Parts: sequence; structure tokens; C-alpha cells
Amino acid sequence: MPKSTPTKLNQALAKGNLSPVYVLTGEDLFRKQEIIKKITALVQPDDFNFYSNNTEKADIGEALVLANTAPVFADRRLVILTGIEKLRKDPKEAIIRYLENPLDSTIFIVTHNDSKKFKTEKALAAAAAENGELVNFDELKRDDLAMWVRERMQENGLKAEYDGVETLCEAVGADLNALAQEIEKLSLYTAERENKNISKEDVLACVGFSKEENPFDLSNAILYLNKKKAITLTEKLLDSAEEPVAVLSKISYPILKMARIKRMANAGMAPAEISRAAGLMFWENSLVNNARNFPSEEIFLKTLDRIIEADKALKTSSASDPKTLFKGILFTLFAGR
Repeated sequence: MPKSTPTKLNQALAKGNLSPVYVLTGEDLFRKQEIIKKITALVQPDDFNFYSNNTEKADIGEALVLANTAPVFADRRLVILTGIEKLRKDPKEAIIRYLENPLDSTIFIVTHNDSKKFKTEKALAAAAAENGELVNFDELKRDDLAMWVRERMQENGLKAEYDGVETLCEAVGADLNALAQEIEKLSLYTAERENKNISKEDVLACVGFSKEENPFDLSNAILYLNKKKAITLTEKLLDSAEEPVAVLSKISYPILKMARIKRMANAGMAPAEISRAAGLMFWENSLVNNARNFPSEEIFLKTLDRIIEADKALKTSSASDPKTLFKGILFTLFAGR
């Protein structure tokens, strides 16, 4: 069953090429919405030739009547139905029947936002692939996410430095809407600057950190087994009035990541498999190679027990000194080092 890709679809739209049918699948709502905006800009429908609604609120019969109607004083009509995965059997089958025989003068866009459920939508997928474009938008991870950030920066006239991309992805995560907003902020931040290279310091400044602090220092100290630095940074965070629960989260996240990597390495998985399964970004691949130096699984289990105890103590107000709790966790993790 032929499928297009987001890259091919963007290339076709850049050339002004339109299909009568688009079925956009996957959980990445941001990129799907951007594609819909591009198609809308190409069609330029007026109010008489435009219909858009979520299927939970839409009158499916009305939408299909419009799709089957020639445009009014225009070359094309645009009909958009989002969230088709929520429809019952009968209205969904009505949409599929339209997709099997679409009107050439109508651009009909359907979004399906449940990848797991879409695997059972054989008739929908077949109709889309046969008469238009079937394109999947999975959430971006690892290298693909970094590539998207670099391309987005370039579109905004920025040049992405390696550590700038790394820091932005670490700080914001895989939320493309949030990443796009931060990139716009970076564009404004460097508007009067001739040098458009985006460094780690630029990113930290824009997301609310000073050049003197790095929100990932503690995580990196733990991941790269720097006991002294990890303890020093933990104390510094607590002394600066950081909430103990937040500090515990910053300690536990890298430890859980290390434990997953260690377990998979011990199971004999290949480095590339471990990177994919652990959801590592491309700059974190060195962690897989360093797994042999990680603590034993027995130590990880003891450390996780200390984390659970600390979490319970903090939430029940039975804790004595958070510094003592967190040092206990780190001393357990770094036992013998």
C-alpha cells in the first residue's frame, strides 16, 4: 500500500501540486496543522467554498454534500474533517465511500490521530492511498527531532550550533509547538545581531536561565558518574530554595535512564537498538558505550529503593533534612567510587 512522507508532501506543496484527498495520520498534531495551513494557503478558499470542523461537532452529511458540490465562483473547494478516529462505523464508512470516488474540484482533508487504531483502518488507508495522499506524522524523536529543530531555525534565518540544538531539545522536549515558539523567541533575541549562530548560551537565556547556570548540569553529572559534582550541585539547588520534590525529580530521571540502558546492555542488545528503545537523542549515544561503567543492577535497585523512600518522606512531611536524603541516594548510586 503506497504511502507518501511528510518530506515528499512538503516538496509537492512547495511546487503548488495538490491532490483531491489527504489523510493525515499519527499523533504529531503540530506538523499536521502546518500542512493544513499550507494547503489552505494554496487553495485560498472563500467562505462559500470552505468547511472545517472536528468530527465530534461536525455534521458529516453536510460535509460530504459540500465535498460533492462544485465550488462557487472558484476553482476549488476545501473541506477539512479532523479526528476521524472518533467517528462511529456508519459516518466513517460514508467518508470512505467519498474518498473512493472524490470530486476533482474539492480538496478533502481528513486527520486520524490514533496510530494504533489506524492499523485496523484498512479501507480508509486504501482509499486514501489510491486517490490521494496518505501521510503519517509520528511524533519526532532523537535525530529526527534535532533535524526538525535545525530546519526550523534555518527557516527563521538562524544557524543552529550543535550545543544549541542539544540544549533546546533537552529544555523543551518533543513538543513541536513549544519548540517553534522558542525558536521564534530566539529569532527576536538575535534580531539586531549580525551573528545568527544559536549557541547553548542563547538558548538558556531565552528559556529563562542565566549564562552561569545550566539546568542539565546535575543530570549530566549523574549520567557521567561525577560523584563530587552531583553532590555539590544538589546542595546548591537546595540552598537556592529549589523545591525538594523538584530536585528529587532531577536526580531520579537520569538514574532511571541509566538503569534502562544498563539492563538492555546486559541483555545483549546492540547499541543502535538500545538508543532507539531508550529514546536517546543523538548526542546521548555515548551513554550506551559508557554503560559498562555504570553501577551494577543490584546497586540501581538499592538506589531506586532510596528514591522511593525519599519521595514518600517528602510527601508525608516525615523527612528530616532533604540534603541528607539526597546524599543517601547519591552515595548509594556511587557506592565504591
